Amino acid sequence: MTSPPELLTDAPATIDETAADTVGEVPRPQFPRPDRDRSHRWLSLNGLWDLEIEDDVVTVTVPFAWETSASGVARTWLERATYRRTVTAPARWSGHRVVLCFGAVHHEARVLLEGQQVAHHVGGYTPFEIDVTDLLPPGATARLEVQVHAPADKRQIAHGKQRSVPRTDYDGVCFTPSSGIWQSVWLEGRGRTYVEHAGLNGDLLNGFEVTGRLGGDTPAGTRVTARIVEGSAAHESIELTADADGHFSGWLPVGRPRPWSPDDPHLYRIELATADEVPDVVTLTGGLRRIEVIGEQLWLNDSRLYLRGILDQGYWPGTGMTAPDDEALLHDLRIARDHGYNLVRKHIKLEDPRWLHHADTVGMLVWAEPPAPSRFGADGVRAFEEQLPAMVERDGNHPSIVVWGLYNEEWGLDWDIPGSPERAKAARAAYEKLRSLDESRPIVENSGWSHVLTDLVDWHYYDEDPGSWARNLADLAAGHREDFPVRLGADFVVDKSLYANDSHPRTGLPLLNSEYGAGFTSLERAWHLRWQTQELRRHDRFAGYVYTELTDIEHEMAGLLDYDRRAKDLGGLNPRDVNADTVLVVDLVPAAAGADIPVPTEELTLGVHVSHHGPTPLTGRIRAGWAPAGHPANRPLPAASAGSGSLTALPFTLTDTVTVRVPASGPARLWLWLVDDENHIRARTFVDAAPVEEPNRRGARP
Repeated sequence: MTSPPELLTDAPATIDETAADTVGEVPRPQFPRPDRDRSHRWLSLNGLWDLEIEDDVVTVTVPFAWETSASGVARTWLERATYRRTVTAPARWSGHRVVLCFGAVHHEARVLLEGQQVAHHVGGYTPFEIDVTDLLPPGATARLEVQVHAPADKRQIAHGKQRSVPRTDYDGVCFTPSSGIWQSVWLEGRGRTYVEHAGLNGDLLNGFEVTGRLGGDTPAGTRVTARIVEGSAAHESIELTADADGHFSGWLPVGRPRPWSPDDPHLYRIELATADEVPDVVTLTGGLRRIEVIGEQLWLNDSRLYLRGILDQGYWPGTGMTAPDDEALLHDLRIARDHGYNLVRKHIKLEDPRWLHHADTVGMLVWAEPPAPSRFGADGVRAFEEQLPAMVERDGNHPSIVVWGLYNEEWGLDWDIPGSPERAKAARAAYEKLRSLDESRPIVENSGWSHVLTDLVDWHYYDEDPGSWARNLADLAAGHREDFPVRLGADFVVDKSLYANDSHPRTGLPLLNSEYGAGFTSLERAWHLRWQTQELRRHDRFAGYVYTELTDIEHEMAGLLDYDRRAKDLGGLNPRDVNADTVLVVDLVPAAAGADIPVPTEELTLGVHVSHHGPTPLTGRIRAGWAPAGHPANRPLPAASAGSGSLTALPFTLTDTVTVRVPASGPARLWLWLVDDENHIRARTFVDAAPVEEPNRRGARP
C-alpha cells in the first residue's frame, strides 16, 4: 500500500499546534509528549496502515483501536492482528540516533523491522520505545510490523473498563474494548547519547530536583546541562554529570519562584542538553507544587485544599479510549472547569499524555489511577504492579496530578479484602511499591472502601433516598458509623466498611467521598447533585468529593453531559452554584425532584448555613425571593422578599444557622442567595415548592 502522509518537522510544537498545512489526513498530528518536547526532530507514523486479520488484509487508521469506527475496521473480539507499513527515517537526521515510540498498544505487542524482532511489550496502557538506529538509520527505509495479541479473556490482565469474555463482575459498567494501537506512533531523531528519561520534582517550591538516565553511545560520564528556558526571567542552569550507569541528578534553583496552582497554573520549561558532538535536546515541563496530607486535611502549597472533583472515564463515541482530536481532550477539561470542579478523577485509565499536559496548562487537579484486572490471581496482581513504574516514569512530572489511585472497589481483588489476607496483602504491596516510586503524592490503595494502607480514606456511596443520604453522611462525618450499603448487582447488596480491619486508624487521615450521584432522568440527577453535594458541604470534616460523572458512555447515562458532549436538561440548575468556593446549605430533606417541599400555605421558615472555602472570612447577608417554577440560573434573580441580618463565614467552617422567613407562594421556585458587603452575589441555591404526590402503585402484586 502507499505510505500515509506523515508529519515531519524540525520546528518546536506548541500546545495548540495543528500543523494542518503539512500533515494532510494524518490524525492526531500534534507531538504526543509536549511535556517532554522533542518536536524539533520527529516524524508522525499515524495514519493508514495495513492490518492483517484472520484471512484478510484491510486498511486501518492509527491511532484508533480496531473496534472503533474511526479505525475503519470496527471489529470486536478480534484477538490477533498484525499492523504493517513502510517507514523512512529522514535523511536530514544524519548523525542522529533514531528512536521508534509507541504511546500505547493493547495488550501485547511484538515489533519487527525488516522481519527482525526489536521489541516485545506487554501492557495495554504503558508506552515503550526502541532505538532502531542500526536497522533504520537516517535515509533508510524499512518494513515495520506490529503483531498484537488482545485477549478477549481479560480477567488477569490490566484492562480497566474494557469488556471481557468471560464477563467480569462489573460488566454492567464496562464498555467496548480498545484493542491494538490506540495512541500515537512516531519516530524521534535524538543525539548520539540521549536522555532516555528525566524527572522533575518541585515540591520544595523554590527549585527543581532534576533526575534522569542517559542512553545511546556513551552514557557514562556524559555531561548534561539543565536550563530554565521559560517561566523564569533569570534562566538558571546547572551542569550535571552522568554516573557509570548513565544516571544523573542535581538541584536547579528558581529565582523569584512562582508556584503552580489551579488559580495560577504557572509552568516552567526546562531544557536538558547533552555535551556531545551531536547533542541531544529535550525540553521538560514542570511546576513548583506541593501536595500534603496534614492530619485530616489536604494542603496545596501551604494552603488548605478542598477537592471538588468529577469522575471522567475518557471515552468518546466513534473513537473509544482515543480522543478524536486534541481539541476533544482540552474540551473535556474545560467542561469540568466550567461546571465548577477543580479536580478530575481519571477513572482506571492512564490517559493520553497530551490530556495531562492540558490539565497542567489550564490548572485542573488530577486524581490518576491505572487500569486493573478483574479477577484475583498471581498473574493479575503481577500485571497490575508491573505497570506502576511506567506510570510514574511517564506521568510523574505533571504538577496537576495530586493523588495516585491504585485498585478501585476491590476490582481485581474479588470484592473481598476483609475476608482474604492474600488480597489485603496485594493492596498493601501495591501501595508500598508506588510509595517507593513516588514520595511526593498521597496514595489511595483501594478506592471506595476496605482500606488497608492509605493516605486518604475515601468512600463510594450511591443512595436514591435524600433522607438516608443525609443521615448516613452525618454519621460517617461524626464517626458513628463506618459502613454503608453498596449495590453490587440487581439482587446483591452488601454493607461495605471504610476499613478492612479493626487495626486501621479511624481518625487522623482525610475523609472524602470519591464517587456519588443518583437519579434516572437528567432532571433527577440534577436534583440529587444539588442536594447530595449540599450535604457533603454540611460537614467540615470531609476533605472533598468526586461526582459521578462527566459524560455518558455507551449504555451508561450518569453524565452531566451526553456521550456527544451535549448539554442535558438540568431543570435550571447551574452546577457552578453547587461546586463553588462558597455555597448555601439549607436545613431541609427534599421530597422529590421538582417538588422539594409542598406548596406553603403560610409563612415559610428555613434554616440556612454558609460553607465558605475561600482564604479569608466572608461577611454578608442572605436574601430570598420567589420566582416562577423552573426559573433557571441564567436568568436574573427575583426581587428579594425576605432576608437575614449580617453573618460572617470563616474559611472551612460551616456557619451557625441563619433563619430566613419568606411569605407563602403558589407553585414556584424560591431562590436563596448570599450577597457580600459590596452587594456581590457569592452563593445561591433554590428550593422548589410544588404539590408532592405519593407514588402510584395501583396494580401492584399484593
